[in-house]
Formats: sequence, structure tokens, C-alpha cells
Amino acid sequence: MIAGGIVSLREALQSLKPMERKVAEYILQHPSEVVHLSVQKLAELAEVSEATIVRLAQSLHYRGFQELKLKIAADLARNKELKDTYQEIQMEGPVASLIDSVSHNNMRSIQDTLSVLQADQVERAIEHLTHAGKIALFGVGASAVIAQDFKQKLTRINRWCESAYDFDSQATIAANLREGDVAFGISYSGRTEDIVQSLTIAKESGTTIVSLTKFGSNPVSELADIRLFTSSLEQSIRSGAMASRIAQLNVIDILFVGVARNNYEENIMSLEKTRQAVKISKRYE
Repeated sequence: MIAGGIVSLREALQSLKPMERKVAEYILQHPSEVVHLSVQKLAELAEVSEATIVRLAQSLHYRGFQELKLKIAADLARNKELKDTYQEIQMEGPVASLIDSVSHNNMRSIQDTLSVLQADQVERAIEHLTHAGKIALFGVGASAVIAQDFKQKLTRINRWCESAYDFDSQATIAANLREGDVAFGISYSGRTEDIVQSLTIAKESGTTIVSLTKFGSNPVSELADIRLFTSSLEQSIRSGAMASRIAQLNVIDILFVGVARNNYEENIMSLEKTRQAVKISKRYE
């Protein structure tokens, strides 16, 4: 994606090493200035080494400082058209304001996620999910809802998959996975211990690990062979996991359509068969 520099910096800030965080904070405070600076001048202004700036770019999965600058410049251009931050959801006031705030945050979360979601990683995830012997979906709390949604979608196209939402269930499934299977760990923070331990068990058997976490370094993504990232900078307890959940569901929809379009005719038949199977439960006038 062209944009995403500012989003990446904000998302990864707390997981960066101290000197990398120092230059990241400088960039976030002076983004318009930084896009016109050389690596040497930025190092001087931020009081860090040039090597630190290069390492920062690499930590953000960019090829170098020039790519980071291009993405920051694209962010600045985009933010002239978009509201720059997530809106605080007010508990009082007109319903129209509530509609605007929640909808804005959800749309912003998806837009920011497109900035940090790497197409090559999505392509690899689709390929492995398509050809997996078994698919295990792990999520806890709000992420369990995402796992359940993906299970329902994959089941409709006749993919063998299991979902588990507590450690004992996850560990039991993980222990029986093998090479050629996929273990998909979903954790917005990337620090859910149950997910870390379950994926570790699966990895020991040669299972392909796919992660879906917020952008940045975290224990879940570090275990993964394929790393998918979302973005949601909402901080208020009032917002809960709303915008981040929408971003995760959007990624799941992308993966599902990607898997479904492989063996398209067969999958369309499966979708129709399952639609007919549940049709009896629908009431029609």
C-alpha cells in the first residue's frame, strides 16, 4: 500500500526499542518536516545514529528510510481529505452524533488497516488456507467472535476447520495438527498467552502459523510464518473493541473471498447446498 507510514509508527511505537522509539516520536511530531529531510539530517535533529533510522524502517517492514518517507507523504495527503483521528464516542448528545462517531471510527479503522496489510502476506495466507488439510482457528474474548465468523464461512465451502476459545481446547486441537495444516491465531494485542502457547504447540509439529494482530512486534506475530496486521488506534474504554473488530472482520472477508475464488465452481456449489440445507428454518410470507 502507498500510505501507512504514520499509522505504522503509531501502532508500533510501544514495541520499538528505546532509540528507535525516540526517532519515531520525532517523526510523529514533525511529519511534514521529515518528508523533506535526508537520513543524515533526521539523525542530527532526532539525536540518534543514521543506523537507528535504518533499523526503525526495517522494524516497520519497509525497505529503508526513503520508503517510509513516501508512505508518510501519502498519509499527509490523505489526511487533508479525512478526519485525522478516531472520534471519542459521547455517551450524551443526539443520536446523529453517535451514528457519525461510531461509523467514522469503523471506516477509519478499515482505511488504516489497508495501510499496514501486506498483499504478499494475504496472498500466502490464502494459498495455505486453500490447500490446508485442517484449519484451526484460535481466538479469546472479542477475537473468539472473529474466529467463529471465519469458521462459519469456511464451513459453508466445505473446508475442514475447528475453532477454539480457551487454552485446553486450543492445545488439544494444536497437538493433533501436522505439516500441511494451518493454525490461525487471532489476537488484536498479539499478547494473549493462550494463543501464544497454542500456536507454539502447533508450530512444533511443522504446522503453518498465520497470525492476525495489530501492527508491530508482538509474541503472536513473532511465532507466525505469515503475518497479517490490522490497525485501530482507539484508546477509550468507551470504544471497547468495536473499530478493531470491524478491521479484523474485513481481513477475514478478504481471506474468505480469496479462498472461495480458488476452486470457484466447486465452492459455489457448496454455498448453494448449505443455503438449501438451512432454508427450511426460514419463514417466508
